[in-house]
Amino acid sequence: MDRELMTLPCLDDFKRLSGENIVEFKEKGHTLIEQILSPDEVAAYRIAIVQAADKYNTETRAMEDRDTYGKAFLQIMNLWQNDKDVRQFVLARRMAKIAADLMGVDNVRLYHDQALFKEPGGGPTPWHQDQYYWPIDTHNTVTMWMPLVDIDEDMGMLTFASGSYKEGSIFNFEISDESESAFDAYVKAHQFAISRAKTMKAGDATWHRGFTMHHANGNNSNKMREVMTIIYVADGARVTPYKNSWQENDHHKWLMCKPIGELIDSELNPVLL
Repeated sequence: MDRELMTLPCLDDFKRLSGENIVEFKEKGHTLIEQILSPDEVAAYRIAIVQAADKYNTETRAMEDRDTYGKAFLQIMNLWQNDKDVRQFVLARRMAKIAADLMGVDNVRLYHDQALFKEPGGGPTPWHQDQYYWPIDTHNTVTMWMPLVDIDEDMGMLTFASGSYKEGSIFNFEISDESESAFDAYVKAHQFAISRAKTMKAGDATWHRGFTMHHANGNNSNKMREVMTIIYVADGARVTPYKNSWQENDHHKWLMCKPIGELIDSELNPVLL
């Protein structure tokens, strides 16, 4: 389909959340919300996101030449800056309002987006906490993880350690073999319940807090696991001193070097409601 001739559906209306989703998110640090986008809506935006991800993907190595992180997925970030159609998706008020309602805040800002495409035969995503990378002073952060195609467990479904976000930051590890080993032992020692959907339809989405421990198995299918993610942070959050080199990098890349202690309100972090 010619994107120039497409009229993308508006996603600025609001979806009423069930009380069950809000309670589950508060207790477990994650929840699955179905049918955020209709089949027609997700089909239209899938074209834009897949084409943009393909255009801006920089991974050219063969699978066998990559490390564990590289085998886990193709990661293409901040597509909203480079593609007007993806921008309409990432800045949509429908998803931003869900983020705000789950966290119980009035407004949210964008941290960044990222397409996470796990190739056929792609490796597992090790256990980790997203907020290890973020120099942010609040636990009120949430990632939306939305498949653009129907997926099942064989394709690398996101898997959560329920309630683990309450422990805060655990290890000073980036996503790696080291994080997989350390978090796996921690999760087992603390007997966190493990939660993973068996199937998700395109347009469904999981939502998880920045400190919720999670991982994903490899993609054992012959199909690309196409997932688009958006990270939201509560409006009013501030920049914190770095705890590792990755946070320093994020400060430069996503927060435009806003001074430590200042509000997160740069041009890259627009308010969404």
